[in-house]
Amino acid sequence: MKGAARTALPVAVWVLTRILLLLWVLKVLFVAGPDVTSDVAGIYQGWNGVLRTGTYPMDDVTWQYPPAAALAILSPGLLPFLGYVHAFFVLVCLCDAAVLGLLLYAGRRPGKSLRGVWVWVAGVPLLGPTAYARYDLMVTAVAVAALLAAARRPRLAGALVAFGALLKVWPALLLAGMRSRRSWLAAAVTGGALLLLFTAAMPGALAFLTFQRDRGTEVESLGALVFHIARHHGWDGQVLLNYGSVEFLGPYVPLVSGIALGLSVLGFGWLLVWRLRARDFGASTPADTALTAVLLFTTTSRVISPQYMIWLVGLAAVCLAFRSSRMALPACLVLLATGVTYLEFPIWFADVVGSTPFGIALLVLRNGLLVAATLLACHRLWTSTVPAARRRHGRAVPARPMPDRELLDS
Repeated sequence: MKGAARTALPVAVWVLTRILLLLWVLKVLFVAGPDVTSDVAGIYQGWNGVLRTGTYPMDDVTWQYPPAAALAILSPGLLPFLGYVHAFFVLVCLCDAAVLGLLLYAGRRPGKSLRGVWVWVAGVPLLGPTAYARYDLMVTAVAVAALLAAARRPRLAGALVAFGALLKVWPALLLAGMRSRRSWLAAAVTGGALLLLFTAAMPGALAFLTFQRDRGTEVESLGALVFHIARHHGWDGQVLLNYGSVEFLGPYVPLVSGIALGLSVLGFGWLLVWRLRARDFGASTPADTALTAVLLFTTTSRVISPQYMIWLVGLAAVCLAFRSSRMALPACLVLLATGVTYLEFPIWFADVVGSTPFGIALLVLRNGLLVAATLLACHRLWTSTVPAARRRHGRAVPARPMPDRELLDS
């Protein structure tokens, strides 16, 4: 009975909060700020019409997604008895429920915890209606499934990573913490096969690669803080809707964007060094590494769209599903940053775009939380897996167990 009650409570909270999300996106209840559902009603539905003709939106520079994203855009067709917009929201809700089910199932296994369930239940509504008004939750569901499958079914995990990467690139980072060669091989084979299939099926599958070059610095990114402050000191650039997001354009923007790219390269260089030196892999290491890698990618990116927080919430939830994970504090910081993101978009987005002191303060807080979470996650991942670092921090290095059959066969 006690176990049933522990499961029933998060399910009940999930139901109540998701009803609220659905009421928001269906416009029964209203949220201050811009209409966050316009992407689905306008952009996604427009792309759906183009994709149904058998081609990718090659003439639309706002199409910046890998080829499998077409499946997410076309997916409302699975519910022909609903209009496109309503069908999309229903499918996102079903993916949300699937993640809840996976975390509940995993949380009852030995060495696992229901903490991850609560991170997911609380984290998604903290983002407000944006959580259901983009297809990122669908991608996150694939990533969660891949991480939870990594230990017992490495081939399935690798295939899911490849599929997720062809939906929205970032799930490729999940491979960083997977040791089994079977995961990497399955990802390579699945990714290659799917890419050939999409390329052969419809023209324009790789058009998205050329639509990223001329982007500016998005107004919510870490680098954008330079221009928010510079606007108060005579900087004469502009804030424009560019390539589907609100970006700074003007003097020194390419320089700041280049610095952001350089920071990303440094971050991934650190990740490579960590991978070469790490020895003490535990059950939670793939999830801990995934959260760290995606935090590095997100924080240093020249674009930090609000929906990116869903990625981090999902990965944080998987981390805390493992009792051995040391990512509890970074996960809490991610949840706080998600709540602040809802305040800066959509509620006070006008202040952000206008670079008001209040809007700048919101961005400093949100981005500061992300930077803190990133640095803390990097530190904890390093000290928990690199033997020399474990000794310096006063923790004995455990005796290494015999490799399990999975690794022997990999």
